Amino acid sequence: MTGYLLRRLLLVIPTLFGIIAINFAVIQFAPGGPVEQMIAELRGKGGLSSRLGSATSDVASSSGTYRGASGLDPHVIADIKKMFGFDKPPLTRFGEMLGGYLRFDFGRSFFRDQTVLQLMLQKMPVSISLGLWSTMLVYLVSIPLGIAKAVRDGSRFDLASSAVVLVGYAIPSFLFAIMLVVLFAGGSFWHVFPLRGLTTEGASAWPWPARIADYFWHMVLPTIAVVAGGFASLTMLTKNCFLEEIRKQYTVTARAKGAGEQRVLYGHVFRNAMLLIIAGFPQAFISILFTSALLVEIVFSLDGLGLLGFQAAIQRDYPVMFGTLYLFTLLGLLMQIVGDVLYTVVDPRIDFEARG
Repeated sequence: MTGYLLRRLLLVIPTLFGIIAINFAVIQFAPGGPVEQMIAELRGKGGLSSRLGSATSDVASSSGTYRGASGLDPHVIADIKKMFGFDKPPLTRFGEMLGGYLRFDFGRSFFRDQTVLQLMLQKMPVSISLGLWSTMLVYLVSIPLGIAKAVRDGSRFDLASSAVVLVGYAIPSFLFAIMLVVLFAGGSFWHVFPLRGLTTEGASAWPWPARIADYFWHMVLPTIAVVAGGFASLTMLTKNCFLEEIRKQYTVTARAKGAGEQRVLYGHVFRNAMLLIIAGFPQAFISILFTSALLVEIVFSLDGLGLLGFQAAIQRDYPVMFGTLYLFTLLGLLMQIVGDVLYTVVDPRIDFEARG
């Protein structure tokens, strides 16, 4: 197992490099970069003055130009490119970026007076909280429901619960989030839960039990939105895994020897059926963190990595874009390795070395 893990860890390096290189190459051909946005602002055609602040006025004043000018002096354009680092060839910028990433130095944000690492560390607790609680609740809902559906396959309960699962399949998490905002966050009906953030303003001065309660009160709607949009797949996976094991010969043999249904289900079937489900926990967490939770963060104005990445894409804040991409990709690759380790923990009979 040690050799297999070492090979997988070494494979992370070229995979990570390839993903970053492809995205960097694509960005070079994307229109509307930070240089173009700054030039549009100086020409009076953009709306970036609130984001760029004094940087725009400094460049303009140093060249003696004004924002309403129909054209810009080439020296001004050169200053703008130098300010954003675009005065260097793409390969040079890519090499410098990779060198910084090896030291976990992701550079500074173009439009925020902070380093990318500082920004990610500030936003990460929000995303981790939402992803962790949502994943745990998805498992707590889906596994008992899937087992109950497998045991009662074809019954009225199975058919009725399948209708609920179908709704979970059909409606994505962000639509559930919008519906919850309309119903319970002051949209059109009741204002029971807070709409934005993870804490109430001034909550830092409250006693710690009140702060904990306030945190969970803010987490209710976002977590429900992610769980409602993510439990369907795991429920059906659980049901199918248990159905497959229940119909195998060893369960028939166990019943023939006089074992009760509970003994057969939890003493024989459970371990084999749960192999794929438990081992898939890291991938499920990453999937929720990277997909459903990103849009839910935007809907509920949660200041996490999802909202940070969305704003960076809109602003063309390339250091933040590539920094979050690097972090997400690295976490995803490492979680895949953790999933393989869990396979061997759940079932020691699995030997990746022998497979290799």
